[in-house]
Amino acid sequence: MILNKLKSLYVCLFFLFTGGIGIQAQQTLIDVKIDEAELLIGEQTVLHLTVTTDNGKLVYCPIPPDTLMAGVEVLAFSKPDSTVIDNNRLMIKQDILITSFDEALYLLPPFMVIDEKDTILSNQVALKVSTFEVNVEAPEEFFDIKEVWKPPFVLADYYPLIFGILLVLFLICVVGYIIQRLRNRKSTIPEALKEELKIPPHELAIRELNEIKLQKLWQQGRIKEYYTQITDTLRRYIFRRFGINAMEMTSYEILDIITRENDARSVYDTLKQILQLADLVKFAKWQALPDENDLSMAYSYLFVNQTKQEEMVKPADNDQDLQDLQDLKD
Repeated sequence: MILNKLKSLYVCLFFLFTGGIGIQAQQTLIDVKIDEAELLIGEQTVLHLTVTTDNGKLVYCPIPPDTLMAGVEVLAFSKPDSTVIDNNRLMIKQDILITSFDEALYLLPPFMVIDEKDTILSNQVALKVSTFEVNVEAPEEFFDIKEVWKPPFVLADYYPLIFGILLVLFLICVVGYIIQRLRNRKSTIPEALKEELKIPPHELAIRELNEIKLQKLWQQGRIKEYYTQITDTLRRYIFRRFGINAMEMTSYEILDIITRENDARSVYDTLKQILQLADLVKFAKWQALPDENDLSMAYSYLFVNQTKQEEMVKPADNDQDLQDLQDLKD
């Protein structure tokens, strides 16, 4: 804002206080040169203003901020550049950017520099501004506005678009994979598990009990593992035989439901003894006796044989039944 006020006063001040005592004062000089004396309408040229004075002398030079004269506009100023030359003289240079939009031959007014009591004028320069010759009788010679130039191809400009497309494709693949898995859920269940559904529950339970018996776990001191495998076998059997989700129930909850099953009431006490002893071993670190271990296995066979169904179970076609059995296996 301060610079604008200074321009509005048409003054550019140069303050120089660097000595010069003992040297006889010389005359201040001002010179103007122009880069291009001939322009087309709207083109620009530069005026080079040079002031030479004694080092330490106070001078100032008024410069119009907007127009040098009617038809010649001032666009910009450079910062004054000071240089000390021979004989303790100071040379100050400044450039002025000008333009014109009117066709004419201009004789630019001289610049002035005020040197204490003297006023020195610069030389004058001429500026010729020409326009285009237009043949109004031949409109076909006129050229239309040029098309917008396309910028050069830069791959980095397309990184966001590329990454966005890759992300969308990745999400489409993920969604497609999930949909495919849901559609083929039935086929993801192992064929061996499907075959198990064709085998009666009591036969599967007897097979598992036989495998546990052959491992001789409690004889090796692995009593907790022994009772864990027995109870898991019985829970899977109860699920397949009675439709009770025994794998997610406590021993008390299983026994409470078994009392309501007519086929299992006769062996309620047998199952109760197996489950209670297993809970003591697994959770209370109870050391079961060898006879108790053998008796738990015998009671397990008894419970399965007394509650079994002789007829073959119809192969399950329901996807939910397959999935429930898979969860039990896991």
